[in-house]
Order: sequence, then structure tokens, then C-alpha cells
Amino acid sequence: MKIGDHVVYVQDGTKGVIVEIHDNLYHIIWEDHFSSWEHGERLIIQEAYP
Repeated sequence: MKIGDHVVYVQDGTKGVIVEIHDNLYHIIWEDHFSSWEHGERLIIQEAYP
């Protein structure tokens, strides 16, 4: 995953965009404009989401 990728939070299907990366932590701006840092294993690239 890289900055600018559209991702989905696997636990609830929320969509967002990666804006910053530090090691395995990804800073995401979510569709409701909330932002958070998430571990990579909790995210999936949107195109791969069923």
C-alpha cells in the first residue's frame, strides 16, 4: 500500500485514503472526514474488497 491508495477497513467496510505512512502504521482520511492511524493488517486495497 502507498500514499493515495483507496482502502477499506476490514472490520466494518469503511472507505478511506492513505495520506501518510510510518512503518506498518497508515494515516487514513475516512469518507466521513475523520482520520486515524491503522495497522496495515486492518486495511485492504479498495479494488480487492468484495
